[in-house]
Parts: sequence; C-alpha cells; structure tokens
Amino acid sequence: MRRSTRILVTVTAALGLTASAAGCGTGQGTEDAATTTLTVVATNYGDSVHKNSQGYWDRVGLAFQAAHPGIRVVTTVYPADTVDAKVAALVKRGKAPDIVQSGSFAQYAAAGRLYSADEVLSIPVQAGFVRSLADAGKVNGTQYAMPFTASTRLLYYNKDLFRRAGLDAPTTWQELAADARALKAQGVKYPIALPFGPEEAEAETLGWLLAGDGGYTGSAGGYDFVSEANVSALTWLRTNLVEPGLTGPVAPGRLNRSAALAAFVDGEAGMVNAPLSLMRQIDDSSQNVPYGTVALPGSTGKEVPTMGTADWVVAFEQGGHREEAGAFLDFLYGDKYVREQATEYQLLPVTATVTADLRADRRYSALWHGLDALDGMDLYPVAETDWSRVSASIRSRIGAAVAPGGDPEAVLTSIAKTLR
Repeated sequence: MRRSTRILVTVTAALGLTASAAGCGTGQGTEDAATTTLTVVATNYGDSVHKNSQGYWDRVGLAFQAAHPGIRVVTTVYPADTVDAKVAALVKRGKAPDIVQSGSFAQYAAAGRLYSADEVLSIPVQAGFVRSLADAGKVNGTQYAMPFTASTRLLYYNKDLFRRAGLDAPTTWQELAADARALKAQGVKYPIALPFGPEEAEAETLGWLLAGDGGYTGSAGGYDFVSEANVSALTWLRTNLVEPGLTGPVAPGRLNRSAALAAFVDGEAGMVNAPLSLMRQIDDSSQNVPYGTVALPGSTGKEVPTMGTADWVVAFEQGGHREEAGAFLDFLYGDKYVREQATEYQLLPVTATVTADLRADRRYSALWHGLDALDGMDLYPVAETDWSRVSASIRSRIGAAVAPGGDPEAVLTSIAKTLR
C-alpha cells in the first residue's frame, strides 16, 4: 500500500541532541512514550573534511527532528568496507535498522525484509528519481532501493608531468601504456596508479573490463565473469602495466583507492582512474596539482560504456516504523539535501529536478560529463541477490589476477564459484 498519510506529531518535550560515539548521531537525552526512535545506519566515505558523511547526516537529522519533534533519529556511520557486514550482523541478531544507506540491498529484498519504495515514499518523491537509477533499485520488477548517490569514473592525468614528458592524454590502451613508460623514464613514482586493493576494487575492475569490451554480466543478463574479454583485459593490465613496473611501488592488489587518489593529489601519480569527487579533493589540497580528465580509453580507442557507481537507501520492515521512515525519506530526498550531497561532495544528484538544475548552471560544469551519462551508465549488478558476497570476493581476490605471473582466468573462475 502506498503511504498516503502524514505523521501526527505531538510536541512533548524539548529535544536534547547528542552526538553518537559510534559515528554521527542525533538523539534525545530521554525518550517518552510519545516519541518514536528511528535508527539509521549509513556509509561514511570520509576521505577528506568535505567528504565525510558524519556532518551531512547530522544536519539532516537535526533539521528533520526540528520539523518532527515526535521522532528521534539515531544515525550511526561505518566505513564503506565494513558497513555491509555491520548491517548483516544487526539483521542476524534481529535488530535491523529502520533505514540503511549502503551499496547492496537485493538479498534483503529477496528475503522479504524490506518495505518497497511505494510503501514508504510519497508519489512525487518516488516519481522524481532519475529513471535509470530507480530502475536499478528494482528486484523482480519492484523498487526496494532508493538511489542515494551516483558517480562515474574519469581518467585523471597530471598536466605538469605530461608536459615535461611531451605527452598527450591517451585515447587507446596502447597510448596509455606508452605514456606510462615515458612517465616512468622521467622518474614518476606512480606512472599510473592501479588501485585493485580491497577498499573498492570492484569499481576499478569494472571500469577496465568495460573498456576491454567485457563486464560483470553477459548480454543476456546474469553474471559472466570468465569471459574471453574479461580474461584478455586483466591479462593486458598484468603484462603491459604491472609487470613492467608502471603501476608504482605498491602492488595493485594492496593499493587502495584512497591511497591512489592521495598519490595523485600529492603529485606522485601521473594517471589514475578516479571518481568525480577527486576534483574536490584536489581543490582542498595545498598542492595545486594541475590536472586534466578524459574518459578511460577503450582497448581499441572506440567509445566504451560509461562505468557508474551508486549507493542506495532501503527501509527495513522489522521495526514497524513505516510512517516514520517514510517521513524521514521524503525529507531526505527534498531538493535541498539532494543538491547539497551532490555539490559538496562532487557526486551526481539522484533526482531529475536537481539534475536539470545543475546541468543548466555553469558553476557545476565539472559534473556535466556525469550528468549527461546518468541515464546510460553501466552500474554494478546490484539487483543480483548475491552481489554483496560477490563484490567482497572481487575485493579480496582480483589483485592476484594482475600480479606478476598472475592467472586472470583462474582468479575470475574462483570469483565465479562464489555464486555456487
């Protein structure tokens, strides 16, 4: 049933607001019978002062409580690499949060643990999502997950290092390898940083697989890890970038995304495939690294699908707080907070109205490439019920595929066995 009523709120006491020691929290010192506690678990990206979820969730929670004094919001944030495990543990103990913001959801939808989007959102809010993102949040034709953030990847290159080596931005893999060789000859520490470490290896991997005409899924749907294109792409990376020492002093399987981006910001990396938020990280830095961006080249130079990532919000049924969760989600997806999330953190907005506003504003031209790609991005297969387990397997194993002497086919086969 679509939520059609609003919560009647009774002001019973002044709010006492405290920060949660576990992350970001907004709460009430004492709770009386007229107050409902809404528990929220969110992902903390925290790679700089600006990109830290604590402040964002604090602001949303405080403003929501001011407008809804009868609802207490308690939010806890966890790092991106632990949030899914924390949520799974809470669900197993019978203490599922009311609302979760993370990267996976399908297993809970399939188990009947979630409210569908039309059970918690008002009609205008549900209709306002970017259609491709709303569709990606469906399991068996029903939307359970609401998009929270979206981003894409670009190949960043250091203009100073390229100029000194007499280079242009690469348009093919062959040119990319040649540029990396020239940068190494100039003494660049990381000619191309290749973060296949456990922090977010599934994103780096998917970008390269798509650029090599492969991907996580086949043309008919469903996983297709051990395809000829995937094996070929990882073999090329191993043979042409890793084994010649063009990826820097840290093995790709141990290099996390945050460390790779920091190397670029510090002027130590010539190239890195990175999210749009790296622009903000560079702006925040005192290094003033001059940079350019291009789409990650395809193996042959032809245009490749735009790799995108998204995070999601879901509402669990267990606590029985459908109306309260719905009120909070409608508040969260107002233009104010969708716009703030996108512009402060260099992410893509998830609603059509904010997308149109940013596309018409030249101040946000750095986001236009991503905005134009929103309706056609190739996302993770998040609707697959075992994606959380598969992505964990990718993070822990894929680095071995591109290590010197590594066997890409064997590694991909081991990841595929995760499905059994």
